[in-house]
Amino acid sequence: MAAAAKKKKPDRIDGQETPDNCDGDEMPDHISRLPDEVLGTIISLLPTKDGARTQAIARRWRHLWRSAPLNLQVDYHLSSQDRKRVLFVTKILADHPGPARRFSLRGIRLRDRYPKIDGWLLSRTLSGLREIEFSYEIENPLERYPLPPSALRFAPTLCVADIGSCDFPNEMAPSLNFPCLKQLTLRRVFMSEHALHSLLSDCPVLESLLLLDNAGIACLRISSPTLRSIGFSAAQNWHRYIVPDPVRLQELVIEHAPCLERLLPLYPNHGPATIRVMHAPKLEILGLLSDGISRLELGTSVFQEMMAVSLTSSMCTVKILVLDTKGPNLDAVVNFIMCFPCLERLYITSHPMKNMKNVLRYNPLDPIKCLELHLEKVVLKNYDGKKPDVDFAKFFVLNAKVLKKMEFGVLNNCNDKWLANQHRRLQLDNRASQDAEFQFKNEYWALFTNNKHTHDLWMADPFDSS
Repeated sequence: MAAAAKKKKPDRIDGQETPDNCDGDEMPDHISRLPDEVLGTIISLLPTKDGARTQAIARRWRHLWRSAPLNLQVDYHLSSQDRKRVLFVTKILADHPGPARRFSLRGIRLRDRYPKIDGWLLSRTLSGLREIEFSYEIENPLERYPLPPSALRFAPTLCVADIGSCDFPNEMAPSLNFPCLKQLTLRRVFMSEHALHSLLSDCPVLESLLLLDNAGIACLRISSPTLRSIGFSAAQNWHRYIVPDPVRLQELVIEHAPCLERLLPLYPNHGPATIRVMHAPKLEILGLLSDGISRLELGTSVFQEMMAVSLTSSMCTVKILVLDTKGPNLDAVVNFIMCFPCLERLYITSHPMKNMKNVLRYNPLDPIKCLELHLEKVVLKNYDGKKPDVDFAKFFVLNAKVLKKMEFGVLNNCNDKWLANQHRRLQLDNRASQDAEFQFKNEYWALFTNNKHTHDLWMADPFDSS
């Protein structure tokens, strides 16, 4: 009789009913009490595999994955095997009724899968897609990798697009319209100059643009009433394997960008050779600039390989400037900061150069406005503490009157003896700003190239690593 008696559940009080949001042997949870809309949003932000697994949590969750907007991320989280990933994507698109929020297919091996990939992109599940990431893994550099035209059928609804390692269908560009697109990335894409200009002209709300290592575009002209951030670099050597003499970005012209806040050359030593900023009245962040830019025009001020040719205008809006200089070269840097009277943060990387002499003396009768009123932070990378570096840094120590912090990225071992010597040589006790702090820290050779924050518009300073 005792054996026949039903055993009570240990985690349920006698007479208590099983809650609707859990199975018979499950404890109730507070998350399951959230509305379906909230739970669906949470699930849509999870990696694909984790989102699908939520169906096993409880009866309450079983319908949510299929009703939540699909976030389909085809990567190693889905499976470590390429063959299995292909099978999983096909099954997910068959099982999930949509709508889809995001489809990420990065580094897919083309091989004989073009019809399969095209079929995925044509799936009804992906209709209304808001974010797409698409790129091939280049296995054979002598082969062409076409972007399926079906990837562009989402143009009416896309908010974010990241396209890479493919040939863009140039003939489609004039017919495309991206009324919702705010963020666009093109990396290692072959497309014509006309196609890119046509595409950009049909993005009426575009806020951030990242162009990396593309080919086929010699001159890029930007005229956009909405763009706030532009990151760019010219094509590098990988293109020569596919096209013997590829067209590379030689000139960037900011014709009319009334909202532009950031202009970010990512690898200036690779081009473009010419940058012209004609109208960007809200530009706040500029750099990295180096002598790889043969000609830089900021309004009517002109620089050739980092040396000032004409200083006839100033840009009062620029608050953050990033420079790459040989030496470091104090004359070149001072010429730059004279163009930016309201500069607040200055980042500098230097490359050692023999016989560099930084003997510039500050003339208080001809003051540099940013040093007198605005410059609060200076960051020096690749500082080795030798005379050219010391003389360069000392100029700011002794003349930046509102400086709050100066950081030194030191290449050698900055022990106590070395620090004491630097303290004396830099004349830190005679600093112009008594509130200034000086921080020395060991670093490997560092550059400000390949800034990853072109699209992070919420970051006030994309170069601040503190």
